[in-house]
Amino acid sequence: MNGQIAWSELFFSAAGRAPRAPSWLAALALLGAAALYEALVGATLHWLTGWFVYPALVYCGACVLSKRLHDRGRSGWWAALILAAVVAVWPHPVGFLDFVFFLVLVWAGVELGVMPGELGTNRYGPNPLRTALA
Repeated sequence: MNGQIAWSELFFSAAGRAPRAPSWLAALALLGAAALYEALVGATLHWLTGWFVYPALVYCGACVLSKRLHDRGRSGWWAALILAAVVAVWPHPVGFLDFVFFLVLVWAGVELGVMPGELGTNRYGPNPLRTALA
């Protein structure tokens, strides 16, 4: 993987590992795309096109999250909890259960956005940053 990750691989494959910076950029791009979609599409068109747009965004989000979770040595299945929390609090949290989901998102932000990946090779592949340095 020579330290570079193809955007198509990041958005459409859950296998392997991804470092923090590309994962942050991909997450911001997906959230930006969702916000732009919400802002531009009317209620009637939203009901029709949402069946195609949201599954694509969720799939791409699951792939990005899985790769980043793999870099931290965690199973990609944790992405399901994180995506459920995003869906629960989008566009703004309301109520106690949404507060709990918000705490899940805070944990995910620290775990995936702040903490570095595992140093060596783990069960999901080699360290994507180490191959850039070698």
